[in-house]
Amino acid sequence: MHSACLNPRCARRVSVLPSRRVTNRFYQPGEQRSARVNDLFAAIAPRYDLINDLQSFGLHRQWKRRLVHLAKLQQGELALDLCCGTGDVALALAKQRASVVGLDFSAPMLEIARQRSKKREERGLQSAYRTPVFTRGDAMDIPFPDDSFDVVTISYGLRNLSDFEPGLREMWRVTRPAGRMLVLDFGKPDIALWRSLYFAYLKLFVPLFGKVFYGDASAYAYILESLTHYPAQRGVAAAMREMKCTNVRVHNFLGGIMSVNYGEKA
Repeated sequence: MHSACLNPRCARRVSVLPSRRVTNRFYQPGEQRSARVNDLFAAIAPRYDLINDLQSFGLHRQWKRRLVHLAKLQQGELALDLCCGTGDVALALAKQRASVVGLDFSAPMLEIARQRSKKREERGLQSAYRTPVFTRGDAMDIPFPDDSFDVVTISYGLRNLSDFEPGLREMWRVTRPAGRMLVLDFGKPDIALWRSLYFAYLKLFVPLFGKVFYGDASAYAYILESLTHYPAQRGVAAAMREMKCTNVRVHNFLGGIMSVNYGEKA
């Protein structure tokens, strides 16, 4: 379900790149998108964290720490981490002694997140902060009331929704007034040469991880396919402004190959 925007002025859509032929079996535009993405993450869940380390040379950990820092989550606040995956961002947010909910539609991913959280409890690593609550749900139809959270984050998830704008509006809906919204995802560098080199890496090298670990290159060729259809940091920033978010900012990493979009609910 696509939830309606509570702000009537955010109805105008942000223009995106012209449509192109879909070549990846995990990328299916329209209503079948969720099912295909669910199949993808069910397949890659067991080695998801390992592949993230390999393909980003470990830098994804630094980018996620930056996301948590920008959230400025205070003790006693409530945070929602959408498309939480294996729980690394939710666990990092919980270190701020805030109450954190991690939501994802992939049962295999959530199981890994819960196991990771339980192991940390058993080792006494979570004694200084609250244990996140991991629950299954749809980021396009968040199962929480309006104005529920001080901070809402999503890492590498907005790009995977069937339509990023309704997903962004759902984030806006459940964020409290003056609350913060943050989106971490693959970006599109402004410099054409750097963008071409980056896309070449995603096209030629990243699919090898899918081939080696799953016997299927399309599992990670999906990243470039989904990014091609995604407006990336500039489009997300424009959509946030349409929603009348304040303090909208784009934080680029490595020349824009990754980015955090930040905005506050007016």
